[in-house]
Amino acid sequence: MTASDDLLCRIEQEPSLATALACPGDFDIERRDPIEDLALPTRIPLHPIAGCGAGGTYYLCGEAGAEERPVLYADSEGQATLIGADLVDAITLIVVLPFWRDLAKGFAISELGSDLRADHPDFDAERDRLLHALRLASTSEEEAAARLLAVAARTAPDYVPRVPDDNYLPYELLFPSNPA
Repeated sequence: MTASDDLLCRIEQEPSLATALACPGDFDIERRDPIEDLALPTRIPLHPIAGCGAGGTYYLCGEAGAEERPVLYADSEGQATLIGADLVDAITLIVVLPFWRDLAKGFAISELGSDLRADHPDFDAERDRLLHALRLASTSEEEAAARLLAVAARTAPDYVPRVPDDNYLPYELLFPSNPA
């Protein structure tokens, strides 16, 4: 069993872990039904593993047990991005930077972090407890953001989802490779 498969099993079997990831991380394993069917141009299978309150879906790419299984996030507005080289990277990102999607809108980590801590004063302690419970290494917000941008740059062309029912129109990149 890979580290990603093991992590997903632990999240599924321990309700306290699933609950902690759902808020403030918005990674809810009870929301696995995607809004629409998607396909990758490489025909790598997509397995929905969680959703967010805005209708987005997190997918593990590839077959169970495969050596490389990146995590793709597709929102309900037709944008997508890889968020982790594997589930361990993706969950670390979600725990450390639950506001990661707002980075695509140009917001600064410091501003987003201040807003988060204003709403969740115990965030740092809760984050550290959750990382420990998930057996994940602690990382800084800046390092998590750098990893996100590095893996997001690998989204195109192989991991840009397409909608089979809509003439295979591709999703747009949530994090364009060459931002203006």
